[in-house]
Amino acid sequence: MSITYLEAIREAQAKALKDDPRVFIYGQDVGAFGGAFKATKGLAKEFPGRVLDSPISEDAMAGLAIGAAIEGMRPILEMQFADFSTVAFNQIVNQAATHFWRTNIPCPITVRLPCGGTPGGGPFHSQMMETIYAHYPGLVVLTPATVEDAYSMLLAAVAIDDPVIFCEHKFLYYHLKAESLPTEALPVGKARIAREGRDLTLVTYSAMVHESLAAAVELESEGWQVEVVDLRSIKPLDTDTVMGSVARTGRLLCVGEAWPWGGVTAEVITRVVCEGYDLLDAPPQRLNAKDTPVPYHPNLWSAHRPTARSIADAARKVLQR
Repeated sequence: MSITYLEAIREAQAKALKDDPRVFIYGQDVGAFGGAFKATKGLAKEFPGRVLDSPISEDAMAGLAIGAAIEGMRPILEMQFADFSTVAFNQIVNQAATHFWRTNIPCPITVRLPCGGTPGGGPFHSQMMETIYAHYPGLVVLTPATVEDAYSMLLAAVAIDDPVIFCEHKFLYYHLKAESLPTEALPVGKARIAREGRDLTLVTYSAMVHESLAAAVELESEGWQVEVVDLRSIKPLDTDTVMGSVARTGRLLCVGEAWPWGGVTAEVITRVVCEGYDLLDAPPQRLNAKDTPVPYHPNLWSAHRPTARSIADAARKVLQR
């Protein structure tokens, strides 16, 4: 029996509700309807009074969650789409992120952001928001790329005393499956070597992990051994694992689905150049989505974001320098 990425998120929420009476879920249509993507399906019936429908106001949703958190609760806040979280931006970055620094009282909210593109999603339902939130001190930003991490990292998020932005990729909801849920996990802030290699370090996260692994398989047929690093968490960012990989390979390509300007890929390259320039045998490169709003048409969308083919092409350019 297999479990999907989406089911892992649902199971993690069920476990959090079962294990800790302070946990509750709040969001639009999360109750009887089970959420826009059914991530809370059945939980309102299983945990009466703790899976609550909100008004259609992300600002109000975040305000209630923050107030409950500073009074001792541990809310899980579901945004229907990551894009809509910008309506609550002030609450998240100016209130939740700064609260412990200002008051010495923690604000343990978990904000679930269904992020990333799907065919036909368009510019209002497909954005990658991780870089925006990672810019602000006080927020933890997680980007699980596997079924196992979707489960274990969501449970870890609920237990963290800081506000957590949990970026779950919509494209992985049903496309990704595992045989079972994990009993052990890497800690938050620790990257994972998803594939070992000697010729190139490919650093990525979220859905791009799978495109990158496919690219590595393609390049293996040409004699190249590409090491794929799954960041898992971008705030905090595991620079040590990245640097260790670059020390082994001498080459670096960073891949992200978000827009290029000021993104995670830029941050990773900056750290490597500043702290390990002498490890590099070629200039580091990055590959991101096109610097335009996300297109609606599936063919345009496929051309807009990195794919296994475009990643392999970018990797060849680094390998041949």
